[in-house]
Amino acid sequence: MADNLYNLDEFNMSEEELFSPVDRDSLESERITAPRYSYWKSVFRVFFRKKINIIVLSLLAVLIIFSYVYPAVISYNAEVDPYVNLMDGSAKHLTPSQALAKFGGGIKWILGSGASGESTFDAIWYGSSISISLALICAAINMLVGVVIGAVWGFSRKFDVFMTEVYNVVANVPYILLISVIVLIMSASFWSMVFALTVTGWIGIAYFIRTQVIIIRDREYNLASRCLGTPITRIATKNILPFLTSVIVTLVATEIPSYISYEVFLSYIGMGLKDMSLGKLIEASQNAMLVPGWEIEFWSPVAVASIIAVVLYVVGQNLGDASDPRTHM
Repeated sequence: MADNLYNLDEFNMSEEELFSPVDRDSLESERITAPRYSYWKSVFRVFFRKKINIIVLSLLAVLIIFSYVYPAVISYNAEVDPYVNLMDGSAKHLTPSQALAKFGGGIKWILGSGASGESTFDAIWYGSSISISLALICAAINMLVGVVIGAVWGFSRKFDVFMTEVYNVVANVPYILLISVIVLIMSASFWSMVFALTVTGWIGIAYFIRTQVIIIRDREYNLASRCLGTPITRIATKNILPFLTSVIVTLVATEIPSYISYEVFLSYIGMGLKDMSLGKLIEASQNAMLVPGWEIEFWSPVAVASIIAVVLYVVGQNLGDASDPRTHM
C-alpha cells in the first residue's frame, strides 16, 4: 500500500534508513527552533531604515566634531584668543567678506569678527561645546535620579505618600524662577548651573516614571512573579524598566534640548554662565542685532543653538520610536 502512495526510490535511502527508530531526547523535544532576536540590533535596524535619520545623525556628527574636535585642533584658548585683536580697531565687527579680505582665507573668518576682533566662527564652536556638555551632564543626572526614584516611588506606598507631597510643592514653583534664584545665590559657574538645573529637575521625570510603573506593576505576569516570591527590585529591573526603554529614550530626547534652551535664556537675560557658552555669545552680541552689517554676530550663535537643539530632539524622538518593540515587526 505504501508503494502505491509513495515512491521510495526518490529518497535515495534504504528502507532501514527510512524507517529506523529515532532516540527520544527530552531536552531536544523541548527546544524551540526560532530565529535569534536581538533587541538593540532590531532598534538600530528600524532606526536606520529611515533615510531622514541617517541625514540627521550625520548632521549631529558634524555638530559634535565642530564643537569638540575643532577647538582642540586649533588649540583654542578662551582666555587669550578672544582678545588677540582687541587693540586693533579695524578688526572689530567685520562682515565675513571684510574679515576674509583683512585676515586672508581660512574657515575661522567665514562668519566675520565680533566686538573684540575675535573670530565669530571659533567662538561659536567653543561655546557649543560648553552648552552641549552642560545639557548632557544635566540630562544624565536628572534621568538617572528620576528613573531610580520613580521606580521606587511607584512600588512603595509609604514613599508614594511622602514624594507626592514633595512633588505638589516643588512642581508648583516655576522652574525657571527656581533656577534663577539658585544662580543668583551661587556664582554663575558651570557646576553651579548644573546644580541649579538638577536640584529639582529630576522630580518631574520621577513622577512620570512613577505613573508608568503603577500602570505596569499590577499586570498578570508581575503579580505572578510576586506570588512566586520574586524580589521587588528584580521585578522592577527585569520586568518593568526594560518595558519603559522607549519612554525613557523619548524623555531624554526632550530633556537635552531643554537644558540648552534654559542656558541660552538665562545667559540672554544676564543670569547665565560666565564661560563663553552659546547663551553668553548671544547675550554679548544682542546689541549687534540692530546695527546694519553686524547682524551675523547675533544670528549665527542663535542659528547654531537652534540647530543643535532641533537635531538632538529629532534624533532622540526617532530613536525613541525605534526603541518601541511594536515597531520591530
